[in-house]
Amino acid sequence: MNRLAGKTAIVTGGARGIGRHYSEALAAQGAHVMVADIEHAPEAAAEISAKYGADAAAGAAFDVGDEAAVKDLVSQTVARFGQIDILVNNAALYSKLTPRAFTEWDTATWDRVMAINVRGPYLMVRHVAPHMIERRSGKIINIASGAPYKGVPRMLPYVTSKGAVLAFTRALSRELGEFGIAVNSLSPGYILSDTGLENSAHVADERVPVRNSRAFKRDGYPEDLLGALVFLASSDSDFVTGQSLVVDGGSVNN
Repeated sequence: MNRLAGKTAIVTGGARGIGRHYSEALAAQGAHVMVADIEHAPEAAAEISAKYGADAAAGAAFDVGDEAAVKDLVSQTVARFGQIDILVNNAALYSKLTPRAFTEWDTATWDRVMAINVRGPYLMVRHVAPHMIERRSGKIINIASGAPYKGVPRMLPYVTSKGAVLAFTRALSRELGEFGIAVNSLSPGYILSDTGLENSAHVADERVPVRNSRAFKRDGYPEDLLGALVFLASSDSDFVTGQSLVVDGGSVNN
């Protein structure tokens, strides 16, 4: 069943890792997907279109922290597909960060994390929301994390940035509710994605304690997030806004 037929979605960070799974899941449900990423976006879009139809996806290379690039992305999406119904704010700096004590984070890294993980979603909303307001409908899905719920140590800039995303979601939902726009967060737990496995030297040390903290005693994979994503993107969640859906196998609950 194509639950998103006729809809257009932007997925930032949508070419690789978990974002690639998000892009494919939306296309599989009938959405036109603008795959936006700092690299590999055209190639990812071509592969998705080969699988789901010639008009299933387009790709755009951009930096979510650059406002001019964000404005150009939004213009490209409207020019190609005519509208924007769904925004998935997924682009984030995480897997390339090395855990360390709070005193060891340099300010340049801190500022870069905030530019991508916090300013990026704000810039996307700033330039996408007017199109949704005009049509008085839309779904904004901010990818947060289970990390701020648990106070994960040694990743202070990342955890802080994702806590900001949760607050951003709650406040923004109040401002956009009158226009029929739903704003929610999807908060994954520790997920074994391809980029995470490639870039993190700490996976072997991290996965076992995380797995043991869960109600479901197994690893989490990108596929585990897709049902929640489609729910938040579809009409099934039309009376849901300002919420954070944690998908982590029950780790936050323990």
